[in-house]
Amino acid sequence: MRRTAAKMLGLLLVTLPLALAAERDVLNICMDAKHHKVKPGPEGRLYKQCEPWRDNACCTANTSVHAHNDQSYLYNFNWNHCGIMSEKCKRHFIQDTCLYECSPNLGPWIQKVDRSWRKERVIDVPICKADCDEWWEDCRHDLTCKSNWAKGWNWSSGSNQCPSGSKCQPFGDVFPTARDLCEKVWSNSYSFTEHPRGSGLCMSLWFKAGLNPNPNQRVARHYALQKGLISYSGLAWPSPLLLGFNLLLGLTPFLSLS
Repeated sequence: MRRTAAKMLGLLLVTLPLALAAERDVLNICMDAKHHKVKPGPEGRLYKQCEPWRDNACCTANTSVHAHNDQSYLYNFNWNHCGIMSEKCKRHFIQDTCLYECSPNLGPWIQKVDRSWRKERVIDVPICKADCDEWWEDCRHDLTCKSNWAKGWNWSSGSNQCPSGSKCQPFGDVFPTARDLCEKVWSNSYSFTEHPRGSGLCMSLWFKAGLNPNPNQRVARHYALQKGLISYSGLAWPSPLLLGFNLLLGLTPFLSLS
């Protein structure tokens, strides 16, 4: 009995810390996607609108530079598919790209996907009302031919072109409301909320570089708790792990038997 208990204790001592560490990562994790780092960490300097994530980023400095290009090597995506996109509109899409590529705080919304270029994506990330409203307001007079930019393009030229039969229309017609824009443009990656910035209930596309802590850390923790991904101590205790820990405690007396 003592030998069996000792073996089980040894196994738990090895596996339990690893399992707990994996669960803690939900608050500091990078997606398994095309350009993301394996683990978040400091970059020292990121380019322009990606700068707020410099202290702990899932993107490299090189990725941050290309996030600002009209058509970069990142995805060969062309913002100017219906004429030249205005600078005030484009800056929101750049900021959206920086959040996607650089944020280590998207863990509660990461889901597995089976795509050749990424194994994970985010779904229903709650975005602050002001971010969506400003995005829509600054883009409503620009033109686009599609409401879902995540699929359905003509890629025959190597970059996205409007599909046959579509026509370029003002954003305000394609996306009648700010909610429509935020939720539809990237196939439900975002969820529109009525929450204000700083509420701790919505993710911010915009925040000041060097702001410590990053305001999205608090939001990620709130939703991780709500989803049961972590406990109030900051550790997740899925039932198998909790049972294992209780078993470990129960076995301890047997190890002292002679």
